[in-house]
Amino acid sequence: MSEVVKFSDVRVVRSGRPILDGLNWTVEETDRWVILGPNGAGKSTILNLAAAQLHPSSGSVEVLGERLGRTDVFELRPRIGIASTAMARQLPGEELVADAVMTASYGVTGRWNESYDEIDREQAEAVLDEWQLSGFADRLFGTLSDGEQKRTLTARAVMTDPELLLLDEPSASLDLGARESLLASLSEYAASDFAPAIIMVTHHVEEIPVGITHALLLREGRIVAAGPLAETITAANLSETFGLPLQVNEQDGRYTARAVS
Repeated sequence: MSEVVKFSDVRVVRSGRPILDGLNWTVEETDRWVILGPNGAGKSTILNLAAAQLHPSSGSVEVLGERLGRTDVFELRPRIGIASTAMARQLPGEELVADAVMTASYGVTGRWNESYDEIDREQAEAVLDEWQLSGFADRLFGTLSDGEQKRTLTARAVMTDPELLLLDEPSASLDLGARESLLASLSEYAASDFAPAIIMVTHHVEEIPVGITHALLLREGRIVAAGPLAETITAANLSETFGLPLQVNEQDGRYTARAVS
């Protein structure tokens, strides 16, 4: 297996405060990782590094075989699919859903002067169908519900068959039905032989889809635990990560956690 992401003694410092402190971590091409931790733990910073949107203060980050600081990130970024709330804010509300997905081909948000061919349109149609969005192709992105927007962002992220998929809280703020529907789609995608390496950030173990293989637990910019999912998502590890006693249960590959009274 080849390494898709490799962090070596990575530190990110802002205003004299370490956001990440001495991180060593490797993602292989068949891995599906979830990152959990409290607010301010450094989860989004890890995603920004993996997305080639940020450089470390020290240490080295390699993404898809390229070392940040020694490669052209504008050539690297199109190889990475990203779905995040920040991306939702960048997409024009008046953009058609089909166009919002298709613009991923050029790595832009909003139609401008790009020229799309039939292959792009066919790929967008296939992706919309795969993510149960065919009926929304001619809807305006800004008229979609939160759940529909998040599904559209995920479809957009996989439009270009990325070599690395980054998901920033893909099911946050969704109602129960929308969350379970999206997690079922993510589970199906993660199980595909054609899916790339996946790194997903969430705050809640209930939002980990079946098919995730590994977990990274963070607290104050340091790794509490990392490794295969079942070995890492434990009461002891989560209690240390979130700073209070927790009880963890697993059933059919899904997890729940609650405070110990």
